[in-house]
Amino acid sequence: MKTLVIGGARSGKSRAAETVLMGHDDVLYVATGYPVADDPEWAARVSRHQADRPASWTTVETIDLVELLVASGGPMLVDCLTLWLTRQLDAVDAWEHGGSVEPATTALVDAVRRTTREVVFVTNEVGQGVVPATVSGRRFRDEMGLLNAAVAAACDDVIWCVAGRTVRL
Repeated sequence: MKTLVIGGARSGKSRAAETVLMGHDDVLYVATGYPVADDPEWAARVSRHQADRPASWTTVETIDLVELLVASGGPMLVDCLTLWLTRQLDAVDAWEHGGSVEPATTALVDAVRRTTREVVFVTNEVGQGVVPATVSGRRFRDEMGLLNAAVAAACDDVIWCVAGRTVRL
């Protein structure tokens, strides 16, 4: 079973994703965020997330999702695709110089289709607000929308989170 959990900021996405896998003791929790060294507020968020997870779950911080998806193993929770895409855009200097993330996103979606693991992905819906005022903001919104649609198409279930409530799509 592959599930995409999507919603806006502070919508309850991470908690909903964790709930999907709560009955499993052997979950691999994949955190795609940035290191916390120079950002106390971000460090507090990360600590809060870590404290909410069952002690039996293993956490790995990486953006190498393809490798983990194609490997055999137990259930996996990826939190989140939004930060993964941000880091992919950083890696190819796409913000200012237009590098392409298509090879990375294509490889990811292919791995999602091929994986035999139970996987829950967390992602942000970024396309329901105002049109971003910057080229890089519009690029991110568009790339995120394309990635979300492609991953959703490769998943068996999509859960929409709004105001701490979930709706299955």
